[in-house]
Amino acid sequence: MIQLALANNPVLLGIRFLLELFALGCFALWGWRKTPGPWPARLLAAIALPVAVGWAWGSFAVSGDESRSGETDYETPGPLRLLLELAVLFGAVATLYHMQIRRVAKWSLIVMIAYQIAAYDRIAWLLSH
Repeated sequence: MIQLALANNPVLLGIRFLLELFALGCFALWGWRKTPGPWPARLLAAIALPVAVGWAWGSFAVSGDESRSGETDYETPGPLRLLLELAVLFGAVATLYHMQIRRVAKWSLIVMIAYQIAAYDRIAWLLSH
């Protein structure tokens, strides 16, 4: 049986990068729209939320991950890293749904699921580390 290793394909890595940026943008928009009060508080939420999510995404990683530099600030078990990735990517879908942007949420969910299916080898790698 031939297995295709797609997760580290440059095209799929590019798609993953765009999904990460999209997720951070969703968290920023959600912070802006759902924070009560005057605009400075909303602006702070729109900046702080994606920065916190991006920090967690970049800091907690599995050593030797080929889709990253292979380095990490905080050594994280693969299954826990997978949960973080799923929380960020599918959390973006949840923010869209919560903001009543349901059509975009539906299509983002389809794209996120398609990406996870295409990156099955990365999921298997994370679960084994």
